Amino acid sequence: MNTSVQLDFHALGVSEPLVQDLAKAGLSIPTPIQAQAIPPALTGRDVIGCAQTGTGKTAAFVIPIMERLARLPKGEPQALILVPTRELALQILTTIDTLGCRLGISATVIVGGADMQAQVRGLRQRPDILVATPGRLLDHMWNGTVNLLPMKILVLDEADRMLDMGFAPQINQILHALPEARQTLLFSATLPSDLTQLAQASV
Repeated sequence: MNTSVQLDFHALGVSEPLVQDLAKAGLSIPTPIQAQAIPPALTGRDVIGCAQTGTGKTAAFVIPIMERLARLPKGEPQALILVPTRELALQILTTIDTLGCRLGISATVIVGGADMQAQVRGLRQRPDILVATPGRLLDHMWNGTVNLLPMKILVLDEADRMLDMGFAPQINQILHALPEARQTLLFSATLPSDLTQLAQASV
């Protein structure tokens, strides 16, 4: 007899409003990376996850981010998700828009190849989450349109790809601008030695 129990999102500590949005999106059973990452992330602990694209890793960090931000006062961005490409940023934005309805969580995208002024207008809407590529985020920091000091949560998504694309100097500048008292969630398909160094510097 099979006595294994398949967890649902309630069992991981996810709130009922978000469970309803997950169900509406067709998500009822957590993937392995979600089951491992969500419970410690909900408590504010740092998490390093090794997961390929397509394993549900986006929800593995979006869910705890939204749960934690829903309990905080609104009015300024308090979570930053760094990604290597515009395409990934837009995919994450779609996930946040889909799952953040009942909790009232919003996000804006800060990526290269897009109109700066349109991004400034998005920032003026005071979203809860920034989804950004490193270079364009630094542009906004230098222009004074982004302040990282209020950030409570940092996500480095596809961190190995960001290093492969040469973003390490920009990432280090961003890390220096963030408050030390923050939660860091790092997700990568592989864990090479230079990524291990980045993880030690970021958490």
